[in-house]
Amino acid sequence: MFSSARRRCLNAASSTQATELSIPSFLLPAFQTQRSLAFSTSTSCRSKIGSAPISLPPEVTFTINKSPAPRQGARVSRDQPGAVVDIEGPLGKMSYPIPAYMTIHTDEAKRSHTLSILDDKERHQREMWGTVRAYLQNHMIGVSEGHNAILRLVGVGYRATIENTAVTKQPEFPGQQFVSLKVGYSHPIELPIPKGVKASTPQPTRILIEGIEKEVVMQFAAEIREWRKPEPYKGKGIFVNGETIKLKAKKIK
Repeated sequence: MFSSARRRCLNAASSTQATELSIPSFLLPAFQTQRSLAFSTSTSCRSKIGSAPISLPPEVTFTINKSPAPRQGARVSRDQPGAVVDIEGPLGKMSYPIPAYMTIHTDEAKRSHTLSILDDKERHQREMWGTVRAYLQNHMIGVSEGHNAILRLVGVGYRATIENTAVTKQPEFPGQQFVSLKVGYSHPIELPIPKGVKASTPQPTRILIEGIEKEVVMQFAAEIREWRKPEPYKGKGIFVNGETIKLKAKKIK
């Protein structure tokens, strides 16, 4: 006895053979050629983000510490280390490693840099093309202008302050500050501010987070938001930047 899956395969194969036998012999080459055609014959598209040039402001320096270039046609591992880019500006300095299958082309006249990949037919390289370019762009903005996130506390009695000491937390480095939240719990919530990030409260219901690394800034904002996610019935909660929520109708018992 055959399994159901194997029985279906045998039935499909037998039906295919029966169809081929019913077709005249002079038409078989045409059907075989049509079956072997690929699903799509269009050429692979270039990444719209990855191929976009990165323009540098006058006060930012872009240094490429190159690694040995791979041979043309050689297969490059995903984990093989490549060049390291150092981006320095008035607010600080950041580094980012580039995969070995990527190359940075520099235009000194326009003060711009463009990324290219070794094999545009490999899916992983195409996926990382735009990602690496976005990271470099964020680092460049971070060292020149900085990244920020504004949190809004919406709710009766919701308040936030910046404290130099905490009761429930221990500082991880000297001079570390803490964000103290009063958002409806029986005790204040104390969150340590990460290194390299600055937090302030221009208003009791506003928290301003600033830093040169966008990933760290938004991660800390997400940790604060986790304590009071916006709820859709009264619209209360902690909102990040321009976040909004659609209110639902109240439940009627």
